Amino acid sequence: MKYGRNKALPYALVAPALCLIGVFMLYPMISNFITSLYNYKLSSIKRPFVGLANYANLLHDTRFWTAAGRTLSWTLINLVIIIVLGVALAMLLNTRFPGCNFLKSFMLIPWILPSVITGYIWLLMLNEDAGIITYALAPKYNATIRQNLTDKASAITAIFDQTDSEISSRDFGVLQLDNDFWDSLGQTFADKRINMDGYCVDFSDSTLRCLKAYESMYPCLLHESTGAFSGEFGYNLNTRQLIAFRQQLFEDGSLYKIVQMGANRQMVVGQLSADGQYGIIVSTSLAQIATAAEVLRSILWPVALFLLVLDLVFAMLFSRWFTRPIRQLSSGAKEIAAGNYDIQLPVVHHDEIGQLAEDFNHMAAEVKRSAQLEKDILANVSHDLRTPLTLIKGYAETVRDLTGTDADKRTEQCNIIVDETDRLSALVNSVMELSKVQSGAEKPSLIDFDMGELCFEVAGRYDALCDQNHWHLELQADEAAPVRADPAMMERVLHNLLGNAFHHIGADGQVVLRVLSQPDGCRVEIEDHGPGIPPEDLPYIFDRYYRARQDSGKVGTGLGLSITKAILQQHGFAFGVNSALGQGSTFWFVMRDIRTGPHA
Repeated sequence: MKYGRNKALPYALVAPALCLIGVFMLYPMISNFITSLYNYKLSSIKRPFVGLANYANLLHDTRFWTAAGRTLSWTLINLVIIIVLGVALAMLLNTRFPGCNFLKSFMLIPWILPSVITGYIWLLMLNEDAGIITYALAPKYNATIRQNLTDKASAITAIFDQTDSEISSRDFGVLQLDNDFWDSLGQTFADKRINMDGYCVDFSDSTLRCLKAYESMYPCLLHESTGAFSGEFGYNLNTRQLIAFRQQLFEDGSLYKIVQMGANRQMVVGQLSADGQYGIIVSTSLAQIATAAEVLRSILWPVALFLLVLDLVFAMLFSRWFTRPIRQLSSGAKEIAAGNYDIQLPVVHHDEIGQLAEDFNHMAAEVKRSAQLEKDILANVSHDLRTPLTLIKGYAETVRDLTGTDADKRTEQCNIIVDETDRLSALVNSVMELSKVQSGAEKPSLIDFDMGELCFEVAGRYDALCDQNHWHLELQADEAAPVRADPAMMERVLHNLLGNAFHHIGADGQVVLRVLSQPDGCRVEIEDHGPGIPPEDLPYIFDRYYRARQDSGKVGTGLGLSITKAILQQHGFAFGVNSALGQGSTFWFVMRDIRTGPHA
């Protein structure tokens, strides 16, 4: 079930993209094809089915072929230009030249342009006259200002309502004011108990004439002032506009206006006292939102320029930082190609690049070991080739010059020549066989067969050898072992492992060939009771021409186990060796059952 889920995961990830392709590409194509099978006329609602008649008419239309030819030509020209320019640019960027890093960073401008375009869009949205942000925020801003003005007007009106003294009177048209009240109100403003900084206030009575005026803002459009009163009470002219505001206030009981004079816009809010005798009108500027928009628009250009430069610098630094591991890998590969196998790359991060660096270091170490092994192989093969050749030459000269009529001696020396020739031939054949298997020139021909029967056939060929040397080969294969492999190659594996076992046979003269049935296949073991393999030699026992220390000086090519390893790796079979000094060794490999499949 786990494997099934993993197998379905790619399809699940691709499904959304396929759905989008179906909706936006396949459906329109199918819909257009169906539409093309009908005759549509704007002058009629009838749409008769005509089949492929539209396509037939189209194919006979010279205008269609002209348009198709031009489209094809244009497409081919553009395709060639794009490919040529793309390849040329890729080759250019892959070379080192002055300014190449800047050019690579310049190629990232398409990533930067969205930021610049976004900044320009912000400029448009913050336009004072048509900016959508200014337009959208203005109602909210005005509502906030209106509420603030209303709160201040209400606070002042509450003071008027709470006083017991007569605030003002008009005797014979002459205005009389209660100075104590007005001084107290001015002190309230001065102490910021009611903060009127940036505001204008007009106080009037029911005669629509001014009692006093308070200005802490310039210009004050409410009074059309030419200078500020520095936050002090004063008298002001009864302008026509202000009288109209007072009249509306006393008639309606409240007032709300937005006044504009030139570039100045101000809001006006008014309230009446509880007895309706006094009117309080408060105004303030609405320039803040326009000022804020103007400030933002003024700083956006330098900010956009700064961000552009910052993006270029960041892109250059990022490209150098991002490509540094790649450059290190490229440099390391060149070092290995030059023969320096000691190169090791630093692994800073454990990400994909870090994993690649670790794999590279492992590869370099393996290449170094392989190169050293090649040298050792060359030295050993050269020595093993030289030895039989020297012997062959020496004995041939002896036969030629010294043996004379001594037939027995000549026969003995000729036998030695033949043995050494066979030894040399076996070495050459082993090297060629290993080369063919490892290069993949010899592919396994997989068929189904019983491994137990193959082991029985191979074991029978060692009867004469065992009788001659008083050895005993025990075959343990009681159950059927169906497998899928190349029987000729597996026969080679058995001969190599059995030959190795007899080469290291113990004093008891016992070798065991065992076929063990397993749930996922069978396990084949070749066991000897010889001297065993030292622990330090076990990791390298299957390497080409590797010999354990106790094998030094023994006859043999040293390639049998390497050939065995190559064959088993080609089949994908697990293999190994278990050994203990003085107790012997057991070489094993596991073959998968044909009933469980190759991925069981």
